[in-house]
Amino acid sequence: VQLVESGGNLVQPGGSLRLSCAASGFTSDTYAIAWFHQAPGKEREGVSCISTADDKTLYEDSVKGRFTISRDNAKNMVYLDIYNLKPEDTGVYYCATDSGRCSLWDRTYQYWGQGTLVTVSS
Repeated sequence: VQLVESGGNLVQPGGSLRLSCAASGFTSDTYAIAWFHQAPGKEREGVSCISTADDKTLYEDSVKGRFTISRDNAKNMVYLDIYNLKPEDTGVYYCATDSGRCSLWDRTYQYWGQGTLVTVSS
């Protein structure tokens, strides 16, 4: 399984951004893809997840209303749209996947991308 993130950039506070995760090599029809955020000097935290089993989505409480996860099955892509960006959104965003249902716990996932850097600054 391979995951490749893209879309990270320098963005002003209040702006928006779309992060993309290109996925390939799945061996299961049912899997979850999650996005994790690692702020500078902090541990990685799950922010959102989407499951192919039931298409349900999951969000960490602090990002609800500002982050939207979606997927395009035909392109094997998962997206994370981030609105009203805040300086605390700065950091590396990773996508991760494994068979099964959604979780925001990083130990759920075996496969990880290399990450894409988002910097929110004026």
